[in-house]
Amino acid sequence: MHNSLSRRDFLALLGSVACVQLLNGCLPKSQPISIATHNWPGYEPLSLARSLGWLDEKQVTLIETRSATESIELLKQGKINGAGLTLDEVLRIREFGIPLVVILVCDISAGADMLLVKPNIKTLGDLKGKRVAVEDGALGALMLFEVLRTAGLQRKDIQAISLTVDQHAAAWQHGEIDAAISFEPGSGQVKKLGGKILFDSRSIPDLIFDVIAVHPAALGKAHDVALHHLITAHLKALKHIHTNPEDAAYRMASRLNLPPDEVLSSFKGLVLPDLDYNMRLLNTDTPVLLKSARAIADTMLKAGILHQPANLNDLLQHDFLHDVDA
Repeated sequence: MHNSLSRRDFLALLGSVACVQLLNGCLPKSQPISIATHNWPGYEPLSLARSLGWLDEKQVTLIETRSATESIELLKQGKINGAGLTLDEVLRIREFGIPLVVILVCDISAGADMLLVKPNIKTLGDLKGKRVAVEDGALGALMLFEVLRTAGLQRKDIQAISLTVDQHAAAWQHGEIDAAISFEPGSGQVKKLGGKILFDSRSIPDLIFDVIAVHPAALGKAHDVALHHLITAHLKALKHIHTNPEDAAYRMASRLNLPPDEVLSSFKGLVLPDLDYNMRLLNTDTPVLLKSARAIADTMLKAGILHQPANLNDLLQHDFLHDVDA
């Protein structure tokens, strides 16, 4: 049999290869993304997914930070594509000129954010003149505003001590503070030292959402695969927490700096939205999260955390929730 190509066939084949190469050159190459998260149970499904081999670090790089403040600094410096932050923090950053977009809701606080006090403080009014630890940033300012508003106090009535949550336990132990606005794992450490809950986020429902927010530049076609992979990995790990809690607790313990038998209790006070819940929050004619964002922005404006009405255009993006295999 004669298998050689004619000159015409060879030229046609060569042309076809050239066309394919040209088309491939025009298609955007899939690029990885970098996401910063600090030590907080709501973001742990991502680290859990990495531990289970479900998060490909060639597609998604998790940058571990000590606090939201550190994550925000990385965003300002343009060193990361996105971060795990509270919705109020996202709104504040947008006012700074970084138009972050929310692509996933990790949790809704329903008791997980709290005011812890020394035993001699019986009522919120007793905070007058006391030293209250609060982390710099929108979430700390928002919680403090709500505490003081409920107490009928003003900021000048207390001594606000600026400390990140990981510093609360040491300050408490050394007698440097009388109260702390805190969350896990810091709140658990303070409770072990005798801190009592006097106020928590159950009193301010639908005000504190932990989300994954990304810079608009990361929403291009080149990052589609990575963003879908990120969301799929989070939701898959969330299912693992429900179906295999002991294994999940063991894997998350070191990152949360907790014994394995205390890990699951650190999720107490959190609602962890699955895919369907995220769809309701982000993808309806009137997204639930947009309504909450308006209320949060109004409160932040009253508290002086925002200096002008928030622009909520393009705040939410639901496209990456579609075709998620989790």
